[in-house]
Amino acid sequence: MSLLKLWIFHPILMLSAFSGTGKYIETLSKSDGFYEYTLQECVYSTSDYSDMVYLQSKSFNKFVDVQCNSTLGKCVGYTEEGVKYAEDWNKNPAYMQQLKTAVDTFCRHNAQISDSAVRDKAVQPKVTLSSVKQAEGNHPAVLMCSAYEFYPEKIKVYWLRNGEVVTTDVTSTMELADGDWYYQIHSELEYTPKSGEKISCVVEHASSTQPIVKEWDSSMPESDRNKIAIGASGLVLGIIIAAAGLIYYKKKSSGRILVPN
Repeated sequence: MSLLKLWIFHPILMLSAFSGTGKYIETLSKSDGFYEYTLQECVYSTSDYSDMVYLQSKSFNKFVDVQCNSTLGKCVGYTEEGVKYAEDWNKNPAYMQQLKTAVDTFCRHNAQISDSAVRDKAVQPKVTLSSVKQAEGNHPAVLMCSAYEFYPEKIKVYWLRNGEVVTTDVTSTMELADGDWYYQIHSELEYTPKSGEKISCVVEHASSTQPIVKEWDSSMPESDRNKIAIGASGLVLGIIIAAAGLIYYKKKSSGRILVPN
């Protein structure tokens, strides 16, 4: 039985404002049910593609045998079979040169087409930042950053503490489909409030050329701010009622004639 080849071009659109992964898969299906396929990827995170990396990996039944990296300029084997592939390819100057130039010959043009198509149809997310739990004793406070009604699906949400990316105590959902072509995502940060600390939620998406930044005001807990707002509203309402009562009393008093005893 002859072998069947299936060629698939499957682009994964924007990962963030100007980032993404384009994939090209060649699948070789064998008659005995085993699959061998080659995956080509273009990974980048800048608008000018200056950090673009071309990756080529060869897999068998979902296990990666070998992967080649244009930036490293070499191939690395992960299985006994893959090590042999890597040794042979690394000794081939022509193949290594082709690997390094694939960023320009294969990746850049496809990325430009994909990015342009996405940006024309992108919808910017609505981002909110709120406190969902106040610090109590040894339990840290929890902030939630939410992005709503954005398109396309791929988005990047992360936290900054005093300008540094937070890598711990962060829990995020996957992109959730709203059922109307739009998506939402939520990320929580556990932290212990400190005086003068600056915490921000950053959202990167294809719809915006600049990251969307929401800063948290840690100078006063949200519950205290709410109490002050409610108290101030009550005070204003009380003043209005008292003023109305005074005006009504004066009007009623002006119509009376006082008769001395």
